[in-house]
Amino acid sequence: MSAKKINLLSFFRSYDGAVWLQFTGTILSSLTMFMIRPFLVLYLHDQMNGSVLLPILIVGLQPLFGIFAGVGGGSLSDRYGRKPVMVASLLLQTLSFAGYALADGIILFAAASSLNGIGSALFQPAASAQISDIVLQEKRAEVYALLHMALNFGAAFGPALGLMLFSWNVHFVFWIAALLLAAYSGLLWLRLKESAPSRLQGSRQTAGPAVPWLTAAKQRENRMILWLTFCYLPVGFLYAQVDSTLPFQLQTHFDNYKAVLATMLTFNGVTVILLQLWVAKVTSRFTARRMLSIAYLLFAVVALGYGFAPTLVLLLTAEFIFSVGEMLHGPHAQKAVAEMAAADQRGYAFAIYGMGPQVSRALGPLLGGIVLDLWNGTALFVLIALFTLSMERIQSRLLRNAASGKHYPASTSINPPVA
Repeated sequence: MSAKKINLLSFFRSYDGAVWLQFTGTILSSLTMFMIRPFLVLYLHDQMNGSVLLPILIVGLQPLFGIFAGVGGGSLSDRYGRKPVMVASLLLQTLSFAGYALADGIILFAAASSLNGIGSALFQPAASAQISDIVLQEKRAEVYALLHMALNFGAAFGPALGLMLFSWNVHFVFWIAALLLAAYSGLLWLRLKESAPSRLQGSRQTAGPAVPWLTAAKQRENRMILWLTFCYLPVGFLYAQVDSTLPFQLQTHFDNYKAVLATMLTFNGVTVILLQLWVAKVTSRFTARRMLSIAYLLFAVVALGYGFAPTLVLLLTAEFIFSVGEMLHGPHAQKAVAEMAAADQRGYAFAIYGMGPQVSRALGPLLGGIVLDLWNGTALFVLIALFTLSMERIQSRLLRNAASGKHYPASTSINPPVA
């Protein structure tokens, strides 16, 4: 056996089988997400006689319902196990995509979006907690980077596939998405082993409280995670514009704006696939505070690029910077949450942090649509850049104080965020 094959086998065997199960499933689920999400608002725009705000509101229902489902789902995964919550969430998403295929009116589209938001919000806290259950602390950033790379397989190939399928038969896209998610749920049901401490110990008493906001939010660790979630908002707002207002901003510069959007997303996905593990290894020796600060500065540059870039070359440059920023941000943020959380409340901790993306996706399209309607896309992305820079300073102070044992940034006048 060659040295190359031995090294490859050693790489695969260095992680638990459940990691590779999530890796495979993440590729399947991300394909569905990136086939549909970049073009969903445009599809709804066509279905609703050219309305701009109404499709954005319907897309915003996904994270709005996710806000309420996420924290409850994280606590459920602590009490009853990661596996049942993950499987149930995928089945809900399967039903939602079937609903999109069958919907023929605003109410049905809104119901499908709401169901999709509940399902996706239930999944991620349980999945992230499952990784922190089975992976050693020093390897977590690397494993989260591996899963982030899997996510970007969908980003690399999903938009081009979705653009082709939407042009051919839009209903077929939704049915394909439903089939892939159903396959993933079956894979988890058959192969995933339970890892929640409460289930392994044969008792539910060690898990977080049934109404965790009444007690756990008073704990130092969860206050810190709440702050980290609050500081995530500008990054989430930037992500939220990609599948809501950015297509309309691109439309002002490009006739073939759908193809430009697909090209940007594919370029982002390929870049992350090629560089994510290398970036994770190179940056593993640096503190999360330093890596997240650099990421926020890069995201601010990206926002300005989206707002001002008039050519595809400049847009792709901004997209490369975006790729580097997310390669730094995602794994180090998840590692920080895992280290802050108590072992029997990891699902809940990741659910708290998961509220950041959900709130951003709920409010981002709405606020972005209002700014776009009142002024223009350039003003919108300049505001996001300024918001990102301001939150970078607060987050840096937060993580520095966390290392020194303080509860939250004592030198700022902002009170701890309350959900």
